[in-house]
Amino acid sequence: MSQSKSSKKKKNVYVPPAKQKKGNGALIWLTIAIAFIAVVIILGINNSSKPHAFDYKELPRLGAEDAKVKLVEFGDYKCPSCKVFSEQIKPLLVKDYIETGKAALYFANYAFLGPDSVTAAVAAHSVYLQDPEQFWAYNDAIYANQGDENTVWATPERLVQIAKDAKLDIDFDKLLSDINAGVGSDKVAEESRLAETTLKVGGTPSLFVDGEQLKFNNYDDIKKAIDEKLGSDK
Repeated sequence: MSQSKSSKKKKNVYVPPAKQKKGNGALIWLTIAIAFIAVVIILGINNSSKPHAFDYKELPRLGAEDAKVKLVEFGDYKCPSCKVFSEQIKPLLVKDYIETGKAALYFANYAFLGPDSVTAAVAAHSVYLQDPEQFWAYNDAIYANQGDENTVWATPERLVQIAKDAKLDIDFDKLLSDINAGVGSDKVAEESRLAETTLKVGGTPSLFVDGEQLKFNNYDDIKKAIDEKLGSDK
């Protein structure tokens, strides 16, 4: 899994105040400080455990809108692990849960690996704006044609050619114009900030199941989480 730069930041460490002479006043303030810290920790735990309320209508969807389980993938088109997810994990999700109407998959951008990440995300968003039904075919096509992680490959011209080769039913001239103009870059930035700042996503691909982030190593981990959500209705 590709890791974001933010994960390298040092965590804030509580530094106790300088020692003071013993006395009732110092004891009272120490008690208040300990109580305050305890409240902050408890609130932090409670907030981190709450599922995130995604605005699903704003995200590209694969599957039925009324599917019981909603999956949100945060991906980066420059991320090799995301390519693996697209080519090996997603087809299994489609077969087992999406085609059966049990789950729907949504996509959100966490474009943090470099300029290619943003350019490809803008291109995919442009396709989505033209025709939401074409988005997933283009999503697959970008990952299928992903270049080396250490080189710049997602140029506007190449991204348009990828769309042409995938035989998308869209306006290719508009796609090129949108990429060059950065149409949708604000949306890409908004989703990336959500991933990094609010949800504390450590890298890509990251998966949320009904708003709860899932730590997974393989498809079986994802399958287990979905089946637990489905319960007796699976």
